[in-house]
Amino acid sequence: MKKLFAIVAMVAACSFASTSSVMAQEEAAPAEAAVVDSAAVDSVAEEAEAVEAAPVETAAPEEEQENLHKTLKTKFIEGDAGFMSLVAIALVLGLAFCIERVVYLSLAQVNTRKFCADLAALVAAGKVDQAIAKAKATRGPVAQLGRKAMECLNSNDQNDMATIERTINMEAEVQGAYLEENCSWITLFIAMAPSLGFLGTVIGMVLAFDNIQKAGDISPTVVAGGMKVALITTIFGIVVALILQVFYNFILARIEALTSNMEEAAQELLVMCVRSEKSKK
Repeated sequence: MKKLFAIVAMVAACSFASTSSVMAQEEAAPAEAAVVDSAAVDSVAEEAEAVEAAPVETAAPEEEQENLHKTLKTKFIEGDAGFMSLVAIALVLGLAFCIERVVYLSLAQVNTRKFCADLAALVAAGKVDQAIAKAKATRGPVAQLGRKAMECLNSNDQNDMATIERTINMEAEVQGAYLEENCSWITLFIAMAPSLGFLGTVIGMVLAFDNIQKAGDISPTVVAGGMKVALITTIFGIVVALILQVFYNFILARIEALTSNMEEAAQELLVMCVRSEKSKK
């Protein structure tokens, strides 16, 4: 009986332990499911926040551009629209002349050595007419020098070396003047822009002193308006002059390069004319 009772007690204890463990597992499962659900909700919320934040990040540069545009517009108005308009006109006209010069000089650039080599080959073959036609079909000051030299060489009364050299030099001076055309207007606007800014500065100072005289006080509030006009006009004038100066220096560099090409071409043309049988030695 004792053994039977002990066996029954052991069986009951084991069954109770197994039941408790099953119940504990069943209670833990909802808790884990709740944790998983909360983690999933948190991840979804984070993704939603990231999606909402992305348009804000892409819209930030647009807002910065709008703020920059509004700031420039506000400062333009605050700097006395009359003088600021004059500075803006100087910038527009100066840039127009700069762009015209850049386009002209870019179209005038040719391969000088190849062009002279082609002319030399035609002259050596006695095809001066074809050399003239090639020079006429080529753009730029170097081609104009070649055309003048070939026309003198092909004539009967101007084919001596002194006349050919003089013709080449005269044409080089003419083409150099064409290269520097409208550059004086650019220098004018470079000088005019800061001058207009300084004029606005002087007027702003006068307005500041007028306000001081009217108010009978030299407080910063009274002086600030006129000083703001003075500084803004000066800044815009200097900025315009700097922009035009950069373009002007680039244009001067291109003119110097083309002038060097013309000098090289002039020497090559004289050599090929000396070697030609049609020239008078």
